[in-house]
Amino acid sequence: MSRYVFDFIDGNKDLKDLLGGKGANLAEMTRMGLPVPPGFTVTTDACREYLHTGRLPGGLLDEVEEHLRLVEARLGRRLGDPAEPLLLSVRSGGKFSMPGMMETILDIGLNDTTVRGLARRSGDDRFAWDSYRRLIQMFGRTVHGIPGDLFEAEFADGADPRELVETFKKIFAAYTGHDFPQSPHEQLYSAISAVFTSWNADRAVLYRRQEGIPQDLGTAVTVMAMVFGNHGDRSGTGVAFTRDPATGRRGAYGDYLPDAQGEDVVAGIRNTVGLDELARLDPASHVQLLAVMEKLERRYRDLCDIEFTIEDGKLWMLQTRVGKRTPAAAFVIAAQLVEEGTITLDEALRRVTGEQLAHLMFPVFDPVSAPEPVTTGVAASPGAAVGAIVFDSAAAVAAPGPVILVRHETNPDDLPGMIAAQGILTARGGKTSHAAVVARGMGKTCVCGADEAVVDAVAGTLTIGGTVLRAGDVISLDGTDGKVYAGAVPVRPSRVARFFEGELASADDPLVSAVRRLLGHAGEVARLEVHANADTAADAARARRFGATGVGLCRTEHMFLGARRELVERLILADTDQERTAALDALLPLQRDDFTALFAAMDGLPVTVRLIDPPLHEFLPPLEELTARVARAEALGEPAGDDARLLAAVRRMHEQNPMLGLRGVRLGLVVPGLFAMQVRAVAEAAAARVAAGGNPRPEIMVPLVGTIQELDLVRAEALRILSGIPLAPPIRIGTMIEVPRAALTAGEIARSADFFSFGTNDLTQMTWGFSRDDVEGAFFGRYLDLGVFTASPFETLDRTGVGQLVRIAVDRGRATRPDLTIGVCGEHGGDPASVRFFHEAGLDYVSCSPYRIPIARLEAARATLGDGASSDTR
Repeated sequence: MSRYVFDFIDGNKDLKDLLGGKGANLAEMTRMGLPVPPGFTVTTDACREYLHTGRLPGGLLDEVEEHLRLVEARLGRRLGDPAEPLLLSVRSGGKFSMPGMMETILDIGLNDTTVRGLARRSGDDRFAWDSYRRLIQMFGRTVHGIPGDLFEAEFADGADPRELVETFKKIFAAYTGHDFPQSPHEQLYSAISAVFTSWNADRAVLYRRQEGIPQDLGTAVTVMAMVFGNHGDRSGTGVAFTRDPATGRRGAYGDYLPDAQGEDVVAGIRNTVGLDELARLDPASHVQLLAVMEKLERRYRDLCDIEFTIEDGKLWMLQTRVGKRTPAAAFVIAAQLVEEGTITLDEALRRVTGEQLAHLMFPVFDPVSAPEPVTTGVAASPGAAVGAIVFDSAAAVAAPGPVILVRHETNPDDLPGMIAAQGILTARGGKTSHAAVVARGMGKTCVCGADEAVVDAVAGTLTIGGTVLRAGDVISLDGTDGKVYAGAVPVRPSRVARFFEGELASADDPLVSAVRRLLGHAGEVARLEVHANADTAADAARARRFGATGVGLCRTEHMFLGARRELVERLILADTDQERTAALDALLPLQRDDFTALFAAMDGLPVTVRLIDPPLHEFLPPLEELTARVARAEALGEPAGDDARLLAAVRRMHEQNPMLGLRGVRLGLVVPGLFAMQVRAVAEAAAARVAAGGNPRPEIMVPLVGTIQELDLVRAEALRILSGIPLAPPIRIGTMIEVPRAALTAGEIARSADFFSFGTNDLTQMTWGFSRDDVEGAFFGRYLDLGVFTASPFETLDRTGVGQLVRIAVDRGRATRPDLTIGVCGEHGGDPASVRFFHEAGLDYVSCSPYRIPIARLEAARATLGDGASSDTR
């Protein structure tokens, strides 16, 4: 028989799959001897069965009652006892933290009788009735879906909580058709079911999709004896971090609210005070809290996020977890823990991600150009965000351009708008408010607790002192220092980007120093090499500064644009071999100079030159434009000249689907001399570099090959040319695998290829049967909403389909040629999840744009290390 309930003392922090993060960590703190209220956890197994069948698993309630009796025995109070009532909290707790996305119900066990017992025991009549009011409100909203506005509308300053209870009971009965349940056990069972149901709430599903959390995990439910932070001046509640989650700086950080419940802190409805104020209000609890924080960080070997309550001067620990942190803090903390001897460099690499590094390379505001801020709030999540003001989630989602979501405080229903916005500004809340925690998790810029800001969402105004801003007005948020500016503030490169460019030393900058150290170790660990997609010497030089160990893709078609386009037109218009040769002779020295500069920038490193790939129509005027010009000339009786010849050529070459037509290797075989000119330019440029004392390592890649016969023809011509150029170094000839047939026949093609490089953009288009240019805006959004895609297949490689072709090509290619070098040169080469796949598939290198190189370097190392014991900060 399955076991569905575990007492806190029965678990530990490694049981997150079964007990959820909250339950596992409560169990760990209990085992450590920390002051945790007694309680138990209902497992994720029970949730999954409930979601599958629609009812609580058989035997679950018997287990709940058995563990409830243990809690009652420890405290000497009983659920439903009119004199000494035990009250319970019921909270969700999935494997991964989902702040504010799911449900909590407090004060389970209160009814018309036990509320009087609580009043007598506490000596505070108002406190008891206010707790009952909270229960009806939370129970009604969570269990029965009663709109929160119905309750909120009844609040008034100084309202009598006893009268509010009667009003809320009437609202409950009117909405549900029955009275508020007086049975504490019925309340408990209903609350457990409601928390299970909340796993599939829209906002929870959206959050998991955004954060990449699997949808089938389910949530555990923790049931814990209530402790009260809203029990007078010697009580309160707070959230603390063992290090600053925004910057990574060492020290205790957090928020505290005297005479409040935990929900008040997280909701951001009241502005908090710092932990230093707690030291003044309750020195003994403050000292005890610091000691607990130190113990927890030693146990978890990471930044810990802690929720605590003080009830009448006694400290209680309600939750801990490895805390969410900004990308900057992630790197700084990982490096600090290495310095402190707490973790190894390998573990530090597991704790940072390529996506975090990408955020660190975003531009930041230029303080020299910034005007005076209109206000300053709490710097909750760093970054520079500029956008038009919107006051609600729907407006943020619908906006055509960048927006800043402005709210009095956010709540979980604002998640779609937070995802859509560039940044979030709230008038209330601190570093642990809902807005701050969610923004940090998503890497969004956030400023909270801007006290001077008056937000009127109905009127559509944001008033700060004498400044009135309206919906659509542009503002700028600096999440690093909390400043808010009217208008758009200029930006400058980030410190991390400047470091990679060689403009900034790392010695005096903790963040840059941390990135340097971890990236240095990544280079020692990674098996995959990281090359660059670079078409010019300047791009190649930048890529080398960013750590590239070669150029995996030089797109030669980019060298035929601009002023050189006329030469391509002459090539197409050539009617004789002499005209064609003249056009090619004019292009040859230009190509040779391009390659000479590129080989110099990457001296000693491989440079893969792809022969021209796109269809020739891209180098000619559009058919409609030429037709109009020729028709106008004829109407005016003027000679059409070259336009007439161009029009004839364009009509002759016109294709309904050019990307599946005359391009790549097909173009090289149909237009005599084109590939030969490019091969000669590569070889002569390499020979010139050798003569100058350089060490060029060029490679030639033939695009769009679908059969070995195509590659054989190009290879034979290339080898004939290469053999006739003195001083040319050995030049390998390979092919780009971008046609599904090439992947399926890779064993044959490998007989004539020195290397493979996957062109995953075209391979994705051809495998799925859609054009990226046409479909991304047409239906990808809908497909993501429906769950057809979990991510765009052009951003993250489709492992199941396209990935299968990659694996087939690797296996069959190396079966023919075991020493076959294999890489990938699509932009998937810079996507963290895709890099991990390419490592698993056995590729030798990935190639990506220069600015993605550090990200790929980091992820290549993380792929080598595997999952290990990495901390979860999702």
